[in-house]
Amino acid sequence: MSTVTAISSSTLYASRISRVRQEMKRLSLDAAILSVGHDLPYLTGYYAMPLERLTMLVITHESVAALVVPRLEAPRVTPFDEVFRIVPWGETENPVSIVAKLLGGAKNIAVGDQMWARFLVELMTFISGATFVRAVDVVGPMRMAKDAAEITALQAAGAAADRVATQLQAGEIHLVGRTEAQVSADISARLIAEGHDIVNFAIVAAGENAASPHHHAGPRVIQKNEIVLCDFGGTMNGYCSDITRCVYIGTPPRQISSAYSVLHAAQAAGVKAGVVGATCESVDTAARKIIDDAGFGDFFIHRTGHGIGMEAHEDPYMVSGNKLTIAAGHAFSVEPGIYIPGKWGMRLEDIVVATNAGPMSMNNVDHSLVVVG
Repeated sequence: MSTVTAISSSTLYASRISRVRQEMKRLSLDAAILSVGHDLPYLTGYYAMPLERLTMLVITHESVAALVVPRLEAPRVTPFDEVFRIVPWGETENPVSIVAKLLGGAKNIAVGDQMWARFLVELMTFISGATFVRAVDVVGPMRMAKDAAEITALQAAGAAADRVATQLQAGEIHLVGRTEAQVSADISARLIAEGHDIVNFAIVAAGENAASPHHHAGPRVIQKNEIVLCDFGGTMNGYCSDITRCVYIGTPPRQISSAYSVLHAAQAAGVKAGVVGATCESVDTAARKIIDDAGFGDFFIHRTGHGIGMEAHEDPYMVSGNKLTIAAGHAFSVEPGIYIPGKWGMRLEDIVVATNAGPMSMNNVDHSLVVVG
């Protein structure tokens, strides 16, 4: 997977690892160990394959971190010698033992969320009396606050997704008579054509299937006079897109038009609420109140949003109970929905980045319930 050239530099990775060490010091941690997952490329530029063979970035308070990697995978690592040293291990070696030696006498250790449990269990046999905590407390706040280059990458991915959504609304993606799966494949191909490296998902849900928020596109044939919900996104230059738009084939009945007006207002309120200094839960509250007041509260069954960046879903989450304060650079979705079981569903989603000048949307394609033929 490629990464954005502007943010793929030795200086950047050195700065990020330095900030990790600062957080480790603040939290009285001796080391951080990060395996597969997106913390690893965030700090080193290396995307590890999710193999049964151990890959581990070991960060202590020494000047250079160590990347323990299977010898057969080492050629895939772009070296940044001043940031980390590559420690390849052979098939007959015990990589957990190597990690234990690199940790030295570390007793307070932060562990990445995506580290396989088997490796942690094995590591505990080498290190007695150690305390393990989640590394999300160390790396998470850094990854949440996107820098200028990351925001540019999100804008480019969002613009590419917008172009596909525009094609959908213009009727260029044929719907009637095709299966949801066929339309999903069509949207996926268009995401790639517009510059995405991979497609993360392409939900296409027609009629009653749209009442299932994460419906898997299948053999259901799309027909006239029904709503079609399309939620799709991918990864482009290392950063993700995610957008949801609904179209109606024919003339929408009053019930659906009225409900969509409520949804539209709720989504706009959620975006407006996503300002620096507000709490994450206030975004959820702003969108949810409009849906509640219109009598659809029982049919909005998920949080209002999730963070986005190198991963399609990451911190921060826009959900009741999350009192985290929104900071400049926080990127997240605003995607309220209304789902009537067995009948229809609808969702409207943009990606938003909080800035000191106000919320900045990564998606600007038409927000209305567009009618297609």
